[in-house]
Amino acid sequence: MANSSQPPAIAPTLALAAASPSFRLQSPSLNSIRLRRVFDLFDRNGDGEITVAELRLALERLGLAVDHEELASTVAAYVRPGRAGLDFEDFAVFHRAVGDAFVGGDGGVEAAEQEESDLREAFGVFDENGDGFISAAELQAVLQKLGLFEGRSVDGVQRMISAVDRDCDGRVNFSEFKNMMHNIELSSS
Repeated sequence: MANSSQPPAIAPTLALAAASPSFRLQSPSLNSIRLRRVFDLFDRNGDGEITVAELRLALERLGLAVDHEELASTVAAYVRPGRAGLDFEDFAVFHRAVGDAFVGGDGGVEAAEQEESDLREAFGVFDENGDGFISAAELQAVLQKLGLFEGRSVDGVQRMISAVDRDCDGRVNFSEFKNMMHNIELSSS
């Protein structure tokens, strides 16, 4: 299906197991950096496009159940003619539309509060046992689920943690995580 100037609204029947408000990050300064990283992670073969197969694989690795036909139909509305998948611009439009379908507008939530909420949600992805800390084992598990090379080595994961672990307890707490994310934002700008 061709992409028109106004993409069609996504029906909230897309079969994602757990829609989350953090799917669409509200902080504009963090959003473009994070969205580009997500795009690069989903683009498994590095060709600059995310195909339905790549998107489905990424969502399934994150534990989100998807119906292949429904996903293909939905994504097709955002793929420009002559392309096999979503380029970054198409992906950004698709991302906004999915966010609007599942969580609606920002509801007047202040940007700082929304950013804090987004960061807590992102932290929760890594803090699998919910104890308020990201351990090396938890970080490694998430990196492996995403199929990232960094998840293969415990030593590498421990180095990643020690780089942001200000209190030297071998774990990353929310404050350390938040500081790390803000430093990433500043260094990427």
